[in-house]
Amino acid sequence: MNPVTAGIAEIVGGVRAFDELERTHIATTLAWLASTDDVFRRVKPAVPPRHLVSYAVLVDPDAGAVFLGWHLLAGLWLPTGGHLDPGEYPLAAARREAYEELGIEAEFDVVGAEPLFLTVTTTVGRSGGHEDVSLWYVIRGDRTRDYALDPGEFDAGRWFDIEDFAVIECDPHFSRFLAKLDSAIRVTTSAD
Repeated sequence: MNPVTAGIAEIVGGVRAFDELERTHIATTLAWLASTDDVFRRVKPAVPPRHLVSYAVLVDPDAGAVFLGWHLLAGLWLPTGGHLDPGEYPLAAARREAYEELGIEAEFDVVGAEPLFLTVTTTVGRSGGHEDVSLWYVIRGDRTRDYALDPGEFDAGRWFDIEDFAVIECDPHFSRFLAKLDSAIRVTTSAD
């Protein structure tokens, strides 16, 4: 295992599973990382057929809201994020994607600078059919601020209330992410 893959495996091993499905996804990812160093997308959309993604989920914890964009290729409401570049670490990718897609310097002070969540998902849409191993980072947003999404990636963006989230056209793991996020925010708030 090369040093970058080993570093990513350490990050993945540090994710605390929220439920049995996430526990399975973490174990699957660790086994995959142990079996290959070919973990970065080299050719769009699907070479290799499983590769790493970092989400940078914009959250306003005070307003209890999350910002999503209508992703042009996937045809879903998604957080900002994207594929890791070869040799890139997941946190660096989340920081880069926040800048490229939202035009902001990411602040990882809602639940910390480690990924909150991990999923393995078969993609949908025009470039669907491959597997994304996604590390979900939480970045601070402000519901009162307008965010201009990259028009090459997104058609529109809007805030959704975490408590009342009922959007069907989103990442299939998004409701589970929100449940874990809510739990993490409550723990962080009670520790203050």
